Amino acid sequence: MRTTAATKRLIIAITGATGAVYGVRLLQAVRDMPAVESHLLISEAGVLNLHQEMDLKRKDVEALADVVHNVRDVGASIASGSFQSDGMVVAPCSMKTLAAVAHGLSDNLITRAADVVLKERRRLVLMVRETPFNLAHLRNMTAVTEMGGIIFPPLPGFYHRPQSIADMVDHTVGRVLDMYDLPHALTPRWGGLKQEN
Repeated sequence: MRTTAATKRLIIAITGATGAVYGVRLLQAVRDMPAVESHLLISEAGVLNLHQEMDLKRKDVEALADVVHNVRDVGASIASGSFQSDGMVVAPCSMKTLAAVAHGLSDNLITRAADVVLKERRRLVLMVRETPFNLAHLRNMTAVTEMGGIIFPPLPGFYHRPQSIADMVDHTVGRVLDMYDLPHALTPRWGGLKQEN
Protein backbone atom coordinates (compact mmCIF):
# COMPACT_ATOMS: atom_id res chain seq x y z
CA MET A 1 0.00 0.00 0.00
CA ARG A 2 1.18 3.51 -0.75
CA THR A 3 2.14 5.61 2.23
CA THR A 4 0.70 8.88 0.94
CA ALA A 5 -2.47 10.12 2.59
CA ALA A 6 -5.30 9.27 0.22
CA THR A 7 -8.29 11.58 0.21
CA LYS A 8 -10.52 9.24 -1.81
CA ARG A 9 -11.18 5.53 -1.72
CA LEU A 10 -12.43 3.64 -4.75
CA ILE A 11 -13.49 -0.01 -4.74
CA ILE A 12 -12.79 -1.74 -8.06
CA ALA A 13 -14.07 -5.21 -8.91
CA ILE A 14 -13.22 -7.34 -11.94
CA THR A 15 -15.76 -10.07 -12.73
CA GLY A 16 -16.06 -12.76 -15.38
CA ALA A 17 -17.48 -10.77 -18.27
CA THR A 18 -15.31 -10.07 -21.27
CA GLY A 19 -13.49 -6.75 -21.09
CA ALA A 20 -10.93 -7.35 -18.34
CA VAL A 21 -8.89 -4.59 -19.94
CA TYR A 22 -11.29 -2.00 -18.52
CA GLY A 23 -10.63 -3.04 -14.94
CA VAL A 24 -6.89 -3.23 -15.49
CA ARG A 25 -6.73 0.16 -17.19
CA LEU A 26 -8.85 1.69 -14.44
CA LEU A 27 -6.43 0.34 -11.82
CA GLN A 28 -3.47 1.71 -13.80
CA ALA A 29 -5.07 5.14 -14.05
CA VAL A 30 -5.95 5.28 -10.36
CA ARG A 31 -2.45 4.05 -9.45
CA ASP A 32 -1.13 7.32 -10.91
CA MET A 33 -3.39 9.31 -8.57
CA PRO A 34 -1.69 9.56 -5.17
CA ALA A 35 -4.86 10.97 -3.60
CA VAL A 36 -6.85 7.79 -4.40
CA GLU A 37 -6.66 4.53 -2.47
CA SER A 38 -7.84 1.56 -4.53
CA HIS A 39 -9.50 -1.53 -3.06
CA LEU A 40 -9.52 -4.47 -5.47
CA LEU A 41 -11.69 -7.58 -5.79
CA ILE A 42 -11.34 -10.19 -8.54
CA SER A 43 -13.83 -13.02 -8.97
CA GLU A 44 -12.61 -16.48 -9.97
CA ALA A 45 -14.10 -16.02 -13.44
CA GLY A 46 -12.41 -12.60 -13.55
CA VAL A 47 -9.05 -14.30 -12.98
CA LEU A 48 -9.77 -16.63 -15.91
CA ASN A 49 -10.60 -13.69 -18.18
CA LEU A 50 -7.47 -11.77 -17.17
CA HIS A 51 -5.44 -14.77 -18.32
CA GLN A 52 -7.53 -15.46 -21.43
CA GLU A 53 -7.77 -11.88 -22.70
CA MET A 54 -4.56 -10.29 -21.43
CA ASP A 55 -2.16 -13.09 -20.41
CA LEU A 56 -2.13 -11.66 -16.89
CA LYS A 57 -2.01 -13.55 -13.61
CA ARG A 58 -3.93 -12.58 -10.50
CA LYS A 59 -0.75 -11.32 -8.79
CA ASP A 60 0.05 -9.03 -11.75
CA VAL A 61 -3.27 -7.24 -11.37
CA GLU A 62 -3.29 -7.28 -7.58
CA ALA A 63 0.06 -5.44 -7.66
CA LEU A 64 -1.75 -2.45 -9.19
CA ALA A 65 -4.03 -1.99 -6.16
CA ASP A 66 -3.39 -0.47 -2.76
CA VAL A 67 -5.56 -3.02 -0.93
CA VAL A 68 -6.67 -6.44 -2.17
CA HIS A 69 -9.68 -8.27 -0.74
CA ASN A 70 -10.62 -11.92 -1.10
CA VAL A 71 -14.02 -12.29 -2.76
CA ARG A 72 -15.03 -14.87 -0.13
CA ASP A 73 -14.16 -12.61 2.82
CA VAL A 74 -17.60 -11.20 3.56
CA GLY A 75 -16.25 -9.84 6.85
CA ALA A 76 -13.78 -7.50 5.14
CA SER A 77 -13.75 -3.76 5.86
CA ILE A 78 -15.58 -2.89 2.62
CA ALA A 79 -18.51 -5.11 3.68
CA SER A 80 -19.58 -2.48 6.20
CA GLY A 81 -21.25 0.86 5.70
CA SER A 82 -18.88 2.27 8.31
CA PHE A 83 -16.05 1.86 5.76
CA GLN A 84 -15.95 5.23 4.06
CA SER A 85 -15.47 5.17 0.31
CA ASP A 86 -16.34 7.31 -2.67
CA GLY A 87 -17.98 4.37 -4.36
CA MET A 88 -17.37 1.30 -6.44
CA VAL A 89 -16.80 0.35 -10.07
CA VAL A 90 -17.38 -3.16 -11.40
CA ALA A 91 -15.27 -3.32 -14.55
CA PRO A 92 -16.36 -5.40 -16.33
CA CYS A 93 -19.63 -6.46 -14.76
CA SER A 94 -21.02 -9.89 -15.63
CA MET A 95 -24.74 -10.49 -15.94
CA LYS A 96 -24.48 -12.79 -12.91
CA THR A 97 -23.04 -9.97 -10.80
CA LEU A 98 -25.63 -7.54 -12.17
CA ALA A 99 -28.44 -9.94 -11.21
CA ALA A 100 -27.02 -10.47 -7.71
CA VAL A 101 -26.77 -6.71 -7.15
CA ALA A 102 -30.25 -6.10 -8.59
CA HIS A 103 -31.76 -8.64 -6.18
CA GLY A 104 -29.64 -7.80 -3.12
CA LEU A 105 -28.14 -11.28 -2.84
CA SER A 106 -24.80 -10.22 -1.27
CA ASP A 107 -23.51 -13.74 -1.93
CA ASN A 108 -19.84 -12.72 -2.06
CA LEU A 109 -17.76 -9.67 -1.19
CA ILE A 110 -18.24 -8.07 -4.61
CA THR A 111 -22.02 -8.07 -4.38
CA ARG A 112 -21.95 -7.27 -0.64
CA ALA A 113 -19.70 -4.25 -1.24
CA ALA A 114 -21.99 -3.12 -4.08
CA ASP A 115 -25.00 -3.48 -1.78
CA VAL A 116 -23.24 -1.40 0.88
CA VAL A 117 -22.39 1.31 -1.65
CA LEU A 118 -26.05 1.47 -2.69
CA LYS A 119 -27.45 1.49 0.83
CA GLU A 120 -25.06 4.25 1.86
CA ARG A 121 -26.11 6.28 -1.21
CA ARG A 122 -22.63 6.26 -2.70
CA ARG A 123 -21.83 5.95 -6.39
CA LEU A 124 -21.96 2.45 -7.92
CA VAL A 125 -20.95 2.09 -11.56
CA LEU A 126 -21.53 -1.24 -13.30
CA MET A 127 -19.72 -1.62 -16.63
CA VAL A 128 -22.08 -4.32 -17.87
CA ARG A 129 -20.82 -6.48 -20.71
CA GLU A 130 -23.24 -8.55 -22.74
CA THR A 131 -24.89 -8.27 -26.10
CA PRO A 132 -27.63 -8.51 -27.08
CA PHE A 133 -29.53 -7.97 -23.84
CA ASN A 134 -32.41 -10.22 -22.92
CA LEU A 135 -35.38 -9.06 -20.84
CA ALA A 136 -33.86 -10.29 -17.57
CA HIS A 137 -30.73 -8.21 -18.25
CA LEU A 138 -32.81 -5.12 -18.98
CA ARG A 139 -34.99 -5.57 -15.90
CA ASN A 140 -31.94 -6.06 -13.70
CA MET A 141 -30.35 -2.91 -15.12
CA THR A 142 -33.57 -1.01 -14.45
CA ALA A 143 -33.67 -2.30 -10.86
CA VAL A 144 -30.08 -1.20 -10.19
CA THR A 145 -30.79 2.20 -11.76
CA GLU A 146 -33.87 2.63 -9.58
CA MET A 147 -31.68 1.89 -6.54
CA GLY A 148 -29.29 4.68 -7.53
CA GLY A 149 -26.65 2.68 -9.40
CA ILE A 150 -25.25 3.72 -12.77
CA ILE A 151 -25.30 1.27 -15.66
CA PHE A 152 -22.28 2.08 -17.81
CA PRO A 153 -21.80 -0.32 -20.74
CA PRO A 154 -18.28 0.22 -22.10
CA LEU A 155 -19.39 1.39 -25.53
CA PRO A 156 -16.68 3.13 -27.56
CA GLY A 157 -17.13 6.65 -28.84
CA PHE A 158 -15.73 7.57 -32.23
CA TYR A 159 -16.08 11.35 -32.34
CA HIS A 160 -12.55 11.70 -30.93
CA ARG A 161 -11.28 9.49 -33.81
CA PRO A 162 -9.54 6.73 -31.85
CA GLN A 163 -6.51 5.23 -33.55
CA SER A 164 -6.31 2.05 -31.49
CA ILE A 165 -8.15 -0.20 -29.07
CA ALA A 166 -6.14 1.46 -26.29
CA ASP A 167 -7.60 4.83 -27.32
CA MET A 168 -11.12 3.42 -27.10
CA VAL A 169 -10.46 1.84 -23.70
CA ASP A 170 -8.92 5.06 -22.37
CA HIS A 171 -11.92 7.06 -23.54
CA THR A 172 -14.32 4.79 -21.65
CA VAL A 173 -12.16 4.62 -18.52
CA GLY A 174 -11.82 8.40 -18.60
CA ARG A 175 -15.59 8.75 -18.66
CA VAL A 176 -15.83 6.44 -15.63
CA LEU A 177 -13.23 8.53 -13.77
CA ASP A 178 -15.40 11.58 -14.55
CA MET A 179 -18.20 9.90 -12.57
CA TYR A 180 -16.02 10.30 -9.45
CA ASP A 181 -14.63 13.75 -10.30
CA LEU A 182 -11.14 12.32 -10.69
CA PRO A 183 -8.95 14.43 -12.98
CA HIS A 184 -7.28 12.65 -15.88
CA ALA A 185 -5.87 13.15 -19.36
CA LEU A 186 -6.95 9.80 -20.81
CA THR A 187 -9.11 11.26 -23.54
CA PRO A 188 -9.66 14.62 -25.23
CA ARG A 189 -12.63 16.69 -24.14
CA TRP A 190 -15.42 17.41 -26.59
CA GLY A 191 -14.93 20.84 -28.09
CA GLY A 192 -17.98 21.00 -30.31
CA LEU A 193 -18.64 20.04 -33.91
CA LYS A 194 -16.06 20.90 -36.53
CA GLN A 195 -17.27 23.54 -38.93
CA GLU A 196 -17.36 22.68 -42.63
CA ASN A 197 -15.00 24.68 -44.83
